Amino acid sequence: MYWHIGYIYDMDKRALYKGCLEPVLLQLLHDHGRMYGYEITQKVKELTRGELVITEGALYPLLHRLEAEGILQVEMEPIGNRMRKYYSLTQTGNQQKAVAAEELQTFVQTLQMLLQPKTI
Repeated sequence: MYWHIGYIYDMDKRALYKGCLEPVLLQLLHDHGRMYGYEITQKVKELTRGELVITEGALYPLLHRLEAEGILQVEMEPIGNRMRKYYSLTQTGNQQKAVAAEELQTFVQTLQMLLQPKTI
């Protein structure tokens, strides 16, 4: 929360997390191999103890974009009466995961410099 002209505002965490979704997704797929969409949303929710909830509206456009860019590959598997899409990293995806993780780490360090400046 922060104050502004006598009012208290809750910061919209969704806006903060939105830019971090790609590296989070790539790391999950790196750690767990292949996953399907709902499984991804539940794993993020579990790992963050409910702090980060990824909506389908945020996840699926990202999955489709990364697939189109050759970062993800898709396997279809029949589950009951329907097909389930499993996503996994390609070789390019593994390389992009490393780049995305480094960019996110740099971003976090930059924020720490701003929010917790060290005095000399």
